[in-house]
Amino acid sequence: MSATQVPIRPIARATRVRATIGFVLVLLAGLALAWFGAGQLRGEATASGLQFRTVQAGEGPLVTSQDGVLIEYEGRLPDGTVFDTTQGKGAVPMLAGQVIPGFSEALQKMQKGGRYKIKIPAKLAYGASPPPGSPIPANADLSFDVHVVQVVANAAQMAGQLPPGIDPSAVPPPSGQ
Repeated sequence: MSATQVPIRPIARATRVRATIGFVLVLLAGLALAWFGAGQLRGEATASGLQFRTVQAGEGPLVTSQDGVLIEYEGRLPDGTVFDTTQGKGAVPMLAGQVIPGFSEALQKMQKGGRYKIKIPAKLAYGASPPPGSPIPANADLSFDVHVVQVVANAAQMAGQLPPGIDPSAVPPPSGQ
């Protein structure tokens, strides 16, 4: 052996095993942190299959099936095609209890001023019978970006149009009457 060569001691096998285990533990901890940290981005899924995510929280009470809302929205098909939007038209009014079931369920999780992303499964949208002439194919899931501009409490009662199955005598009168 010459004087310029420095012998390198071999690394013990136990040291390599400990280093590998340590690396795997750090990797798993990073994945767990990313999973839990992104929980708010995943949103929630309801028992009916509706997927709902709050992008920006609103304020005030949740919308009820008797309320009217003024919303801005964009509706997309699974391939990303926009089938309906309020962009350039301004917010549109609707009664929360008189839209497709999935949209009604989603509206009842929203508040004034909030922004939301929802995915409605076909069974809660139009199913096998989409509106005639509509760009929505049969059995299509629908995705929406929704901004609740205004909420009008008890608008259905004021308009005399309660959702099906609601007894008018069981609905409290609008405030101020």
